[in-house]
Amino acid sequence: MTDAINTILKKSSLSVTPGRSAILQLFHQSDGALTHAVIEEKTGDQFDRVTIYRTLQVFVEKGLIHTIPSPDNSILYALCKEDCSEGHHHDNHIHFICDKCNTTYCLDHITTPYIALPNGFKTNQTDVLIKGLCAQCNL
Repeated sequence: MTDAINTILKKSSLSVTPGRSAILQLFHQSDGALTHAVIEEKTGDQFDRVTIYRTLQVFVEKGLIHTIPSPDNSILYALCKEDCSEGHHHDNHIHFICDKCNTTYCLDHITTPYIALPNGFKTNQTDVLIKGLCAQCNL
């Protein structure tokens, strides 16, 4: 996994640092989106809050991860699709938050609906957030 993480960082023109490698690996091991707090918790005392924040910002800028707004106005982060690149996110999909386990899932196979905006308006991003029970919690 380490070689794959290093390749992704290098492909994005990012230097390979312990912080970047560890944080990107967390995303690849996660089933859903992560918060800054969860990343802090999982990395322990290895990296300070500012290092994590800057790493997340760089990953967003480079098209490695995308942000997901949450109902409580915090920000969630999730891996981008492979066709995202620096400054060009193509994560036009639905996000689902489980009410029971609080896991946030990217539903990549469901495209957000087209919304016809009035003349003069331009869409930069459409966020659709669905809440309910995930498949595991709905058993």
